Formats: sequence, structure tokens, C-alpha cells
Amino acid sequence: METSVVILAIESSCDDTSAAVIRDGRLLSNVIASQKVHEEYGGVVPELASRAHQLNIVPVVDAALRRAGVAREELSAIAFTRGPGLLGSLLVGTSFAKGLALSLGIPLIEVNHLQGHVLAHFVEPSEEMKAALTMPDKIRHPEFPFLCLLVSGGNSQIILVESQKSKDKSTHLPTFKILGQTIDDAAGEAFDKCAKVLGLPYPGGPHVDRLAKLGDPTHFHFARPNIPGYDYSFSGLKTSFLYTIRDLLREHGVETVDELAERIPNLREDLCAALQETVIDVLMRKLKKAAKDLGITHVAVAGGVSANSGLRQAFLDYGRRYRWQVYIPPFSFTTDNAAMVCQAGYFKYLDRDFCPIDAVPYAKTTI
Repeated sequence: METSVVILAIESSCDDTSAAVIRDGRLLSNVIASQKVHEEYGGVVPELASRAHQLNIVPVVDAALRRAGVAREELSAIAFTRGPGLLGSLLVGTSFAKGLALSLGIPLIEVNHLQGHVLAHFVEPSEEMKAALTMPDKIRHPEFPFLCLLVSGGNSQIILVESQKSKDKSTHLPTFKILGQTIDDAAGEAFDKCAKVLGLPYPGGPHVDRLAKLGDPTHFHFARPNIPGYDYSFSGLKTSFLYTIRDLLREHGVETVDELAERIPNLREDLCAALQETVIDVLMRKLKKAAKDLGITHVAVAGGVSANSGLRQAFLDYGRRYRWQVYIPPFSFTTDNAAMVCQAGYFKYLDRDFCPIDAVPYAKTTI
């Protein structure tokens, strides 16, 4: 009797501790423990993040196994995020994965965090998970080749994803080629830092999205970078945003954004709407150029910023306008989570692509 392939995955690249279980390509559980401690600092504090991972990882893994109804002895392999990310955080997940794999005598699988975000589009949840997360019965997976816009707090990339399968080769993990990326700041970073200027809580992205729905994007105008090719730049946009606030403060003779908001109705809402519209326009114009140049009509979005309602709507609009087949991940698989690591780990297990026990995490890498 053929044995099922059961993978436990661990994600600890930043400030979310997550564990997930997949059996024969079907996701059974995905548990995430977020860290609230960073909110008062306005950003992730690496030392605090690694300490919180140490506290969370055992209960999170235990919960993932229990929800999946899987015993440790049933596991075929342990997948873990090796990088990129915060080294202290990655060390916690890497060390735990190594210890568990050694104790059970099973293989270890390293996963590139960025590849995981893209492969979140291939996650197939169990029927129970679909019902609990109100997902559709049939989830559409991208067809190869496709373009993926990967947007998060640390990355803004356009990636060409192609299948490696051929007549004489059956490789499950696709190939990833970066066509363009940010040369300075990422889109998610721009959202968070501009939100901080407005006095919004961390993480700022969701608050920008919420306020943007109430604002008028035409009341303010910010610089739109003109970078050759498919690359992005958002540092100039952040500077333009900051200078707009500075000029408004001087014009109204006040010192804080709170005082300014008392004088200008809907200030924060209009600023957020204009900021969000500008970021999305910059992202989509480059993506449209890449799709046209390569003649590709299957286009996906991934990463934390893919939860932004404006960006999701832009994908639907561009899909109708340019006859794209668009793929937008469920909200549960947009932020850092172990489900995406599980999917990548499952593909690599089928390819027998294991990593040595002495593998060390890395803070930076390409996809």
C-alpha cells in the first residue's frame, strides 16, 4: 500500500510564527501566531521578534498537527523557511525544524520565502478548511507560463514563472525569473512609512487601505517614478508624500498632522486615497508592459500587499480590459504563512530535493 506524503512546514521569517500540514497535496491546517509587541514601536524589532518565536513555535506546531489530525510519526518530511528574512527569527524556525527532523529520522526541506509567496497560488485546502475560511469549492490555479507581481513590505518584483516539466523530465517545482524589482523601497514599505507620517498604527498598510476607501484620490498628487524597463522605485514617492505634508503644515501654520486634520476635512482619507492610487498605478503599468512584451495573459499577484482592496480591484479591472486570466490569492494566504511553505515543500519532496542538516538561514537572497 502506497504511503501518504505528509509534510509539516514552519514559517518564521519575520514576526509571524506559523505551522501548516499538507497530506498528498491537500492542506489540512495552517496556524499563525502574530506578534502584537511591535505595534508600540511602529515597526518590527528583530530581537523581540526572535524571542516571541521561541515562545510561540511549540504551541503553534502542536496546534497545526492537532487540527490536521496528524501524529508526528506520520510525517514524511519537515519544510522550513530558510530565507530571506530576519536572521534571529529564521534561526528559531530553522533550529526547531532540524531538531524535529533529526528526532524523527525524516528529511529536511528548505524553502525560499519569496518562492513560497508565489506558490501560495497552488495551495489546495481541504474541504473543511474551505468551509471554515469561506473559500470557493473550486480554486483556480495559474497556468504556465504566468507572471506574478510579488508585493510585500520588503519586495516588489515582477516574476516570470514557468513549468520545468518536459517529456523526459518531471520536476514539480517551477522556475522563477525576476524580470523587474524595486531598486530602493518596496511598495509595502512605502505604505507603512507614509502611514507612520500620518500617525497611523503599525502595520500601516491595512489602515491606508481602510482610509483610502473614504477619500478622494484626486485631491493630492505625488511623484510617479520613471524607471527604465520593469524595475520599480518608491523612494521618490515617499519623499513627495513627506514634502506634501511639510508644505501643508507651513501653509496652515501648524506643527502636527493632528492639528492639520482639524483644519482640512478628510485630510488623512484623501492622502491615503492618493497614495494608494499612485502606488497601484505604478505597479500595474510595469506589469502591463511585461505582459504585453512577453505575450503572457495569465497574471497573478502575491505577497502581503496583495490583500490591499485597491490592488485586488485593479487586477480585476486590468483582467477585463486586457483579457488577462488573473489569479488573486485568498486573504489567508497573502501574509506570511506556513501554507505556502508547505506547498513549496511538497513540490520539492516529490522532486526528492532535500537539504543537509547543516543548512543555515540567510537574510537576503533572490528568488
